[in-house]
Amino acid sequence: MAPRARVRAPELIGGGGWLNTGGNDLTLADLRGRIVILDFWTFCCVNCLHVLDELRELEEKHRDTVVIIGVHSPKFVHEAEHQAVVDAVERYGVHHPVLDDPELATWKQYAVRAWPTLVVIDPEGYVVAQHAGEGHAHALEALVAELEAEHEAKGTLRRGDGPYVPPEPVPTELRFPGKALPLPGGTFLVSDTTRHQLVELAADGETVVRRIGDGTRGLADGAPERARFSEPQGLAALPDGTVAVADTVNHALRRFDPATGETTTLAGTGRQWWQGSPDGGPAREVDLSSPWDLAWFAGRLWIAMAGVHQLWTYDPEAGTVGAAAGTTNEGLVDGPAGEAWFAQPSGLAAAGDRLWVADSETSALRWVERDGEGFAVRTAVGSGLFDFGHRDGPAAQALLQHPLGVTALPDGSVAIADTYNHALRRYDPATDEVSTLATDLREPSGAVLADRDIVVVESARHRLTRLRLPEEAVRVEAVAHRTRRAATEIAPGTLRLDVVFQAPAGQKLDTRYGPSTRLLVSATPPGLLAGGEGAGTDLSRDLVLADGVTEGVLHVSAMAASCDDDPANEYPACHVHQQDWGVPVRIAEGGAVRLPLVLAGMDESA
Repeated sequence: MAPRARVRAPELIGGGGWLNTGGNDLTLADLRGRIVILDFWTFCCVNCLHVLDELRELEEKHRDTVVIIGVHSPKFVHEAEHQAVVDAVERYGVHHPVLDDPELATWKQYAVRAWPTLVVIDPEGYVVAQHAGEGHAHALEALVAELEAEHEAKGTLRRGDGPYVPPEPVPTELRFPGKALPLPGGTFLVSDTTRHQLVELAADGETVVRRIGDGTRGLADGAPERARFSEPQGLAALPDGTVAVADTVNHALRRFDPATGETTTLAGTGRQWWQGSPDGGPAREVDLSSPWDLAWFAGRLWIAMAGVHQLWTYDPEAGTVGAAAGTTNEGLVDGPAGEAWFAQPSGLAAAGDRLWVADSETSALRWVERDGEGFAVRTAVGSGLFDFGHRDGPAAQALLQHPLGVTALPDGSVAIADTYNHALRRYDPATDEVSTLATDLREPSGAVLADRDIVVVESARHRLTRLRLPEEAVRVEAVAHRTRRAATEIAPGTLRLDVVFQAPAGQKLDTRYGPSTRLLVSATPPGLLAGGEGAGTDLSRDLVLADGVTEGVLHVSAMAASCDDDPANEYPACHVHQQDWGVPVRIAEGGAVRLPLVLAGMDESA
């Protein structure tokens, strides 16, 4: 067993306190003897939600030796609200203790730079590994087995029940609903996300007509009492009268037939799409990644593929799916569909020759339109990953905060479910102005029209709320925010970028078919870099900083593939590790000349 670097783990500190512990505060001393995995997450981040799902099996298998601690570290202002964290822990089925760290105190102590990041602490209280991004479940499994054996032999492993105490369930008809769809008979179909069901409500938006799905997380077709979903979100009517369902955590598209009550699967394998997987083909043979919303546009079903920052389409006649817009890089870049960048698109609405997109992580409203033989992407509101707030007025200066839904209105304008501002906003393409239609809506995630009213999915109030469409906008005091993360001071001149990757024990880099690593670097503003941007296969690179630019954001995307290191195995199991970083930087004399970003392992140069 190779010796590991031993760094004493800093204490766990968070101004919001502890959740899922029965009211008890935890210290590292309380956890001594257990293997602790810190999961630095924030609930807006789809990659963080992927990691929550990756950890479920490990959590169950090693529950007598492993304690997972979620360290909630907010990006958006709303995510620093304690009740919002309480809601998110229930919404996403987090079954381990969570430290609410609104000031990012523990994040800073552990020098974390990205959501999600996993830190492993051994039973003696030392940090032994760090992993950023997704795809590390196999590495954690191997490390946990190694630590169990090592500390069992040393007598430093303590087995037993963990500190998790589940909260009391709250009875409501809906629980964190995601999206809604009017049905021809006047009822509403709602994705009851946390209960893994679809619910049909009467025209009053309150009375339950029927439930579809047995309420257990899973992927199963059949009649209402047998079907299973996993955190379903978007709904869209198909031309044949059935309803397409974005079955988000199953990474699948499902079809619900209101006439028969039957659920079938349209697309997806149940596995998450990874870099290198096919991005098109027969619908049931192609992996998807967290489809969040759906809309029928230009003869296809468009899919907001939040998990890979793209839009895909499904062709029901051909039975195929494929990427239609976005490169999988996270950010805000307009242009031809294949070159555009999105950041967790989560809401879609078709209106005439435009497909409106709520691009949540850039707090942006965008649209897709035909451009010659193809499509192009444009931005109406929003400027990037780190600027957000609540400001009305000309679209170029207007601000949103993590919108999840968009609705086409009869007058040609667009209603925006401005989720983290708890508001319904309006963008008018005719005037290029943004206004506020309603406030005091708790995390609205979508809205639909019903006669002269608009029915809002108030996700965190677990209900549909009917509003009369106002003729005048509400006046709201303008606020603007930037990300809460402190900028990294770097020296002018040349910056050495090192993405640290150490293959898990028993594995090696997969070089059978060429380089197994990829690094993509860009910057906001683009003029921040005079050299070093672009794609390559080396995980280390010199970045040349331009003269005259004092601050900005470095966008770094890294991928590495590792396989089992066993020459006798003709078909070794392989795994992809990937992460995107957005690193705010400030140019200053005396700043750092090296920027290490840990993908997996430990930075031995630290």
